[in-house]
Order: sequence, then C-alpha cells, then structure tokens
Amino acid sequence: MNDDDVAALVRTARSQLATARNEPTAAVSRPTAAGDRPAAAQGQPGATARDQPAGGPTGNRFLDLLEQGQVPKETLGALAGELYHLVRSDRRSFALLASRFPSARAGDLFLAMAQGEGEALKLLLDFAAALGLDERQVAAHEPRPLAQAYPAYLTQTALHGTRSDTALALLANVADSGRQYARAADALRARYGFGDTEIGHFLYFADTPQELLDLAADTLKEGLSEGDDPTQALRTARMVHGYEALFWSAFTDDTTTG
Repeated sequence: MNDDDVAALVRTARSQLATARNEPTAAVSRPTAAGDRPAAAQGQPGATARDQPAGGPTGNRFLDLLEQGQVPKETLGALAGELYHLVRSDRRSFALLASRFPSARAGDLFLAMAQGEGEALKLLLDFAAALGLDERQVAAHEPRPLAQAYPAYLTQTALHGTRSDTALALLANVADSGRQYARAADALRARYGFGDTEIGHFLYFADTPQELLDLAADTLKEGLSEGDDPTQALRTARMVHGYEALFWSAFTDDTTTG
C-alpha cells in the first residue's frame, strides 16, 4: 500500500459522495482536501460561502433558510443544544479510537481530533451565550433522534470499526463538511449579527488543518497496509456523509412551520 493507492481510495470515496449528490467529481491528486475548502474558510478575500449557488453544493435546506434569515432564535438554541450533545459524544469516540489504535500516526490523529472537539465545545458555549443560554441550559436540551444519529454512528464506528474507516471518512467528507460550517458562520454573521467570537465554533470546523489531514492520510495508509477492508472504509465514508446531512435536516421542520 503506497501513497498512490491511498489517493486513489480517497478519490473513489469522493466520487461516490459526489454521485450521491448528483455533482461532477473534482479531480484530486493528494489524499487531502486543503485545496477543496471554501475560500472563506481559507481566509481568502473576495469569496464567501454566500457566493455559492442557493442551496449550496449539498442542497442543505436548513442552511438555505439560515442564509435567508428565516431561522428563528428558538431553533438556533436547539442547534446549540444538539451540537453540545454531538460534540461531547464525538470527543469520547475519538478518545476511544486513540486508545484502540495507539500507533504513532493513528494515535496522534485521534488524540488531536478528541482535543479539537474539546476546543469546539468551548467555542460552542460562546454561541449559546449569545443566544442567552448557559451551559446548564444547553446540556438540558432534549436531543432529537435524527440529529443524534451521526454521533451514534461515530460511536459505533469507534467501538467496532477500523482506523481506516474514520480516517477515510474524514478525508472524503472534510471539504463538504467545511463548506456547510462556512455557510453557517457566514449566514450567522450576515443575517443575525453575530461576531466572530460568537460564531467561533462554526469557523473552527470550517477549516481543517493540513497537519490533521496528513495524519489521516498516514493513518489510512497504515491501516490498509495492515489489512483494513477498503470496502468497509468506503461504506463508512458514505454513511458519515449521510448522517451529517440528517443532522442538518433535523431542524427544517422548525423553520418551515415556525
């Protein structure tokens, strides 16, 4: 298993996800997604998430409505509550992966991801505070099954999956996930008047450090070299993509009926 094999598997995963979204597949030459992130997330001037076509590249109805300023404050509070439960769960899942796969590259990857969720949790509380909610209130939010399907699947993968499953899911989904968080951050700033500190959680996930992507590529290479099933890894990447979409869709009833 060499770097070209890893890059080919990442291309296959991205192609499958693009097909599921009815999009053309962008060619990639490296098993990372730094160049695929939105300009707004990379800090480049002259382009923002709002410059994308309505509905964005994934047809995210909730983000469409957020960009139109049609999401009520109560739903934003529910978003904060769901993210609170999600991030806390994901932090535990990545910590579990680090304990299961303690080799240098995989261990570093999963520890970094767990630490990143901890940082994201702190930033999320700034968003909640801007909505008039403290940590006790967001923790008391009753989670919605549809919104929590993604972290539940990640927990299942952390318990029973391979290191390659999570590494490929990250590499295949990072660009699309980053675009969605960038759109959310941009809409919250433009339509709702939030400052950068208050939307720091969304900005944090809009841009994934190249170091983390390099660790993910190395982890994928290591896992496949040691016998991880590439078909299962592709399946995990596709499922993660689907569950992330379900998370955002969990709020559309609020916006269409509220």
